[in-house]
Amino acid sequence: MSFFERYLTVWVLLCIVTGIALGHALPGLFGVIAATEIAHVNLIVAALIWLMIVPMLLKIDFAALDSVRQHWKGVGVTLFINWAVKPFSMALLGTIFIGWLFAPWLPAGEGPSYIAGLILLAAAPCTAMVFVWSNLCDGEPTYTLSQVALNDVIMVFLFAPLVGLLLGVASITVPWDTLLISVGLYIIVPVIVAQLLRRRVLATGGQAVLDRLLARLSPVSLVALLATLVLLFGFQGEAIMAQPLVIALIAVPILIQVYFNAGLAYWLSRRFGVAWCVAAPAALIGASNFFELAVAAAISLFGLKSGAALATVVGVLVEVPVMLSVVAIVKRTRGWYEKSSVCGGDLA
Repeated sequence: MSFFERYLTVWVLLCIVTGIALGHALPGLFGVIAATEIAHVNLIVAALIWLMIVPMLLKIDFAALDSVRQHWKGVGVTLFINWAVKPFSMALLGTIFIGWLFAPWLPAGEGPSYIAGLILLAAAPCTAMVFVWSNLCDGEPTYTLSQVALNDVIMVFLFAPLVGLLLGVASITVPWDTLLISVGLYIIVPVIVAQLLRRRVLATGGQAVLDRLLARLSPVSLVALLATLVLLFGFQGEAIMAQPLVIALIAVPILIQVYFNAGLAYWLSRRFGVAWCVAAPAALIGASNFFELAVAAAISLFGLKSGAALATVVGVLVEVPVMLSVVAIVKRTRGWYEKSSVCGGDLA
């Protein structure tokens, strides 16, 4: 690992502090940046996410996607966590912590709205950022792409009825423009660009040239990740300074939910003999959230100033640093997980 990668946690903490400070000191500037969006999808953040995920997408050989069938157990584990566990566990955790334990310290009457925001957050599995987490832990790229694509398809059909069931409402207004634009900007377009670039590089210089390109792009990807972190915390700098206790309390069930679902996915993967290079991204995909969709849905259903919208924003703030900690955990436990196994095969 390079010096930059070895101390990534330090840079993350510095970016969080910098983002909050800049957002509080320069709210007008960050307001202008935040307004550069289409259907609640920020274009500047989208460009940074491109810089983050294109290096990983360059590693994917579409001819090898057929091999993902050997990882069907990993796919099954992630689908189970994303759609049968995570939304319901978040509803339970939200009720326990926000509706009961923390109720005396929260604004009166806002508890149900905060819980609704948490449910919206958990009902939407992450898409683009998963490529970053998978890349950081050397996950199987073809599995990651296949799993993200499958989750996107399922989300189109299940997001509304699942949220409707858990919130107890008759109909849900799905922000289709946010969903479709996000999938297009974060998945479809970068996949096409990366594959065209990959084919061109391989045709002109071969694998050696592609490897050198990937080595040069790796630092760019990490810098884009840190810049995204500064922006996300900068956007909410004033809110964090204005009500830090409320944000800290809402973050508690989100943190528990992330570690619980990541741990369960990781344990189930090992139990079913899934190779570590699939189990690692499976844990990360199972735990992370599609926060753009959640924020847009919360604003659409409850309003910009609602407790539900605030809860989804807390999810945005928690996402990057917490998922980086999950990356660190799965990497540190690789020896325990696989023992004598190798990537691509089952556990002995």
